[in-house]
Amino acid sequence: MEPVTLTTGRLRLRAVGPEDTEAVFEAAQDAEIQRWTTIPSPYLPEHARGFTHEMVPDGWALGSMFTFGIFLAGGELAGMLSLTMHAPGTAEIGFWATQEHRGHGYVTEAALTACRWIFTDRGVDRVEWRAEVGNHASRAVAERAGFTLEGTLRSAIGNKGVRRDCWVGSLLPSDLGLPSTAPYLPSPGR
Repeated sequence: MEPVTLTTGRLRLRAVGPEDTEAVFEAAQDAEIQRWTTIPSPYLPEHARGFTHEMVPDGWALGSMFTFGIFLAGGELAGMLSLTMHAPGTAEIGFWATQEHRGHGYVTEAALTACRWIFTDRGVDRVEWRAEVGNHASRAVAERAGFTLEGTLRSAIGNKGVRRDCWVGSLLPSDLGLPSTAPYLPSPGR
């Protein structure tokens, strides 16, 4: 699959490539990104090269992971967002914001845009969000984007050699007023 570009009034979401390696490397030096995500720590130039030259293009080509750089109108990198395919019809979202662009709603806007795209263009019926317990910034983004918090999973995330508990939530097409590709029968009382 060829990468797609999505736009909003403030943002351009596009696949990162070799021209973005330095910006990705610089952003990933942030201690908060290294703490809460599964990127390598320390994050070296070869990690950024592998990400922009191989991981992102391969994910798009295989249809297994759709990674978007979140860019401002002027071209500055504000964050990163990936939708990784799991079971048929299910994707998992992951994201981070650059230190200087946190708190402006960019990642929430990008998450909503990317989820609308994957629901309508890729036939996904469920997007899952997971974050290590304590990552309140990620949880706030997920909640603002309309994800329903479903609970806490024990030992469900491996991060830098340590198993950690995580929060899990989901977003369904119906949460955004979109149709599903398959019927959904919620449990009684839902």
